[in-house]
Amino acid sequence: MSPGVRHYLVSYDIADDKRRTKVFKTLYGFGDHAQYSVFFCELTDRDLVRLRSRMREAIHHTEDQIMIVDLGASARPLEAGLDVLGKPYHPSVRIVVV
Repeated sequence: MSPGVRHYLVSYDIADDKRRTKVFKTLYGFGDHAQYSVFFCELTDRDLVRLRSRMREAIHHTEDQIMIVDLGASARPLEAGLDVLGKPYHPSVRIVVV
């Protein structure tokens, strides 16, 4: 993990299918799809600004909701701070192709 990178939990409640799909696809580019409307993201400050901007463009501001929860610095693995009941959480493995 790089310095300046933080863990975020992003959850959404989107009323419209088209907007929900756009939000999902955008978040998929930023993080790990953990549950139906929940993503875990590791973001720099710059990434967070980009994500917020894209989310603002994608939603209807009186019908939809996106919550971004700062879970802290990424120096510690995200899984170390999770308490999961039931089916275990397994982060997806992302491969960087250059």
